Amino acid sequence: MPARRRGGRDVAGLIRQGHFLGAKLRSLRKRNGLTLDELSARCVQIDAEGAPSVSYLSMVETGKRMPSGQMLDMLAGIFGKDSRWFLDENTEVEVAPAQRERGGLEAMPLEPAFLFSNELLQNALPELLSQTGTTGRQFAQLLIRVWQETRHNNFPDIERAAEECGGREMPLTLDALMTIGKHHGLQVRWFDDNGAGASPGNGAGAAGAAAARKLGTVLVRSRFEAPGTVLVNKRLRHQEERLKYELAFFIGHKVLHNGDGVISPHSTMHSGDEVSSSAAGMGAQDVLYSWRDFECSFFAGALLCPRIPFRRFLIREAHSVSAGRKLGVTPALVMRRMTAVSPYRHWHFFDAYSPGYLRAVYRGNGIPLPWGNMSLVSDPCPRWAVFRLLQETPASAAPAQKPKSQISVMQDGKRARLYCCHSLLTRDALDEQHVLSVGVDLLPALEAQGFDGESVVESVAESCRRGGGDGKIPAEAAANIRAASQVLNIAWIADALDGQASVICPRSGACPRQPRSCA
Repeated sequence: MPARRRGGRDVAGLIRQGHFLGAKLRSLRKRNGLTLDELSARCVQIDAEGAPSVSYLSMVETGKRMPSGQMLDMLAGIFGKDSRWFLDENTEVEVAPAQRERGGLEAMPLEPAFLFSNELLQNALPELLSQTGTTGRQFAQLLIRVWQETRHNNFPDIERAAEECGGREMPLTLDALMTIGKHHGLQVRWFDDNGAGASPGNGAGAAGAAAARKLGTVLVRSRFEAPGTVLVNKRLRHQEERLKYELAFFIGHKVLHNGDGVISPHSTMHSGDEVSSSAAGMGAQDVLYSWRDFECSFFAGALLCPRIPFRRFLIREAHSVSAGRKLGVTPALVMRRMTAVSPYRHWHFFDAYSPGYLRAVYRGNGIPLPWGNMSLVSDPCPRWAVFRLLQETPASAAPAQKPKSQISVMQDGKRARLYCCHSLLTRDALDEQHVLSVGVDLLPALEAQGFDGESVVESVAESCRRGGGDGKIPAEAAANIRAASQVLNIAWIADALDGQASVICPRSGACPRQPRSCA
């Protein structure tokens, strides 16, 4: 019998074609870490009226529906494909590339195993830290950073606690946060800007003042007094974004730790002070205090920017850091939460102070550090965007209004790597200049779209070599990077293509430039 026909079309052929199309669409979506809900949201950005629903996309992926030509063009554009690619009935759907090895220092085998027993490590570590001049707090922060990177900043238990507390409401107003705090038995008291961390006459405040004098130039922003008092510096009355974070942080302490008071005060100090602020060696509570600081900080971010609403927000705003003003949160919080909620896992984040100090680090993509976060260094590579902004901007200059983007090439062992960062010059609560920088490793994104990532990186690296360290991004490489940025929906990657690429290295002394212009 002849095949049934609908409007002149072969129904069996349409079913077969729909199956291939759906399989390809599902593969592309999963390779790029998008849920059906997020793919639908991307379509709404393009055409709010004609965008498919989540249920319709699900039927397309299972071959139960064939999208119209207009809708197929929309879906193809999101993934940087020609719509004909979905219709060629090629059953060989591209497979996602294998997980790339992380960069940075290689792990070392702990052999023989008996030398790394708990008992021996407990005895050896304090002496090692003392001999190297490393404080227990610094060592604990390093351990936590590695744990974050191992987990790719995924801590669902803390996320759930924050979402139950705030009901996934976004944005949260200051009044709403105050109400949440009262619900959990918190009261807010203000203290004068005297470094004490409490109102005059308070015993804990006097102790805080003494500690502040030992540290030198310091601003105590807030502290917690068990069982339920948050003491906040009056200076933050007119810094609502910071004030909201402080309250969210201590709400986290109340929720996660029942407000037992075993939590560090929040201080801002000049970059050189923190390095020498405490004696080397491991203190009894160093790890506990550092871990609780991390937990409460992560809770605060999840409370102010809950995962699903914030992920949708990033989609709408194309990962704009400046858009954080719409939520009433700091750029630092926007950058940190990007690394935690994005379906793309290859992120890094730095908070850098002059002359060479990193106050905060996250390296989900394993990028080598531009300088150490355990101590100050004298020769950070000035071509890193974080250092270039600090070096080129006078200390008296006003904070930058717009972040800057940069494409960078780094020789990592035998292979070159390609990064894009988005950096913002700003000032902390002590009015000290520092740079916040968030970035991604571009190779996994390029390879996920079927491009030869190694060739793209090599062409950019060759252009930089010809230019003595900086070079124009070749047209074909730029087109591939632009296509990857469109799929990732990160607008500042495409913005970086308007400038030159730059060679960066872990230290000036290891600069690959000839001559070594950054030494």
